[in-house]
Amino acid sequence: MPRFNSTAIARAEYNPQTAVLQIWFVESDGPYDYFGVPRHIYDGLCNARSKGRYYNDHIRDQYGNR
Repeated sequence: MPRFNSTAIARAEYNPQTAVLQIWFVESDGPYDYFGVPRHIYDGLCNARSKGRYYNDHIRDQYGNR
């Protein structure tokens, strides 16, 4: 499970069998689950220079969450 050096996102985990992305935010308890997320979105988050910006542009309001 990657941990990030980010002011917004502490870590993320992805299950390719269920397409569930779990995100732990720096300033809140977690995880938050995002459903139906393609693998390339998770890979993009891991490789993004700004995790928070990538989250806002590609994940937030794009996938169902809990």
